[in-house]
Amino acid sequence: MKKVFKVLGILVLLLVVCVAGVAVYIKTALPDVGDAPVMQVDITPERVSRGEYLANSVMVCMDCHSTRNWNEFSAPPVPGTLGKGGDRFDREMGMPGVFYARNITPAGLKDWTDGEVFRAITSGVSKDGRPLFPLMPHPAYGQLDEEDIKSVIAYLRTLPAIENEVPLPEVDFPFSYILNTIPKKPAFTKKPAETDTLAYGKYLITAASCVECHSPFEKGAPVFEKAFSGGRAFPMPNGTLFTSNLTPHETGIKNWTKEMFIERFKMYADSGRQHVPVKQGDFNTIMPWTMYANMKESDLGAIYAFLRTVPALENKVEKFVPRK
Repeated sequence: MKKVFKVLGILVLLLVVCVAGVAVYIKTALPDVGDAPVMQVDITPERVSRGEYLANSVMVCMDCHSTRNWNEFSAPPVPGTLGKGGDRFDREMGMPGVFYARNITPAGLKDWTDGEVFRAITSGVSKDGRPLFPLMPHPAYGQLDEEDIKSVIAYLRTLPAIENEVPLPEVDFPFSYILNTIPKKPAFTKKPAETDTLAYGKYLITAASCVECHSPFEKGAPVFEKAFSGGRAFPMPNGTLFTSNLTPHETGIKNWTKEMFIERFKMYADSGRQHVPVKQGDFNTIMPWTMYANMKESDLGAIYAFLRTVPALENKVEKFVPRK
């Protein structure tokens, strides 16, 4: 019996050593996406224009990296705060810790090289080697065209510099270890021709990272087997918001025409719908309608065309459940 206990003790010790070894490896060797590339992004008018469009109307970087006015429908960015960061995402929102959107104006990025910004956007690794929480969907951005990422960087370099010191994140255990395993090396693609509607629609929907919000969310990650079927919960001050089913099922957008889909977005381009007051206790949404409303109609049409090709999944979503 003593020998049995001795063997068990050795096995337990070996297990502890192995677990400790894995933990040390994860904390010291990961993330492993390589050094930031050496690059100097030329700030041309064409790049700045493209980057402004992507950052404000497609990738909507400014949605999180600005101050949002929650007293208005869809919480549009407050003028004069573009890129200043500081938006807080915490445990009350279901986050594994407390995270903040970084200051991405020239004041916040003054010590960053273009290559370091490029690596952060496409691989999720900060200047100092820390993994970035994938609220910024760097796994999706790493699938885009390198030129589009450079255009975003060119645009960011032209923003007014806003001094705003943003706290570092507080990451809960065990996600503090899991987070190190998320960043991956990018797998860039070339932007398809706009005439290749389905491929271009897929590219745009990747840039907008629609699947991240419009899929069920379990164990801290989207359920990609049920992609675009909606139902992800977002706790709001007045209740819980659930994202819509975007698949071509009757419970999704099967009965929507392309014109209906485009109009659903473009209606918020109307000046009368851009600053609609929301009273305390009324329904509001995290969906940045007033930002997506500035997307080109042809781009919205391409996204619609792609969504018609995804598997039709039944999921009747109740959009909002008030807090009791």
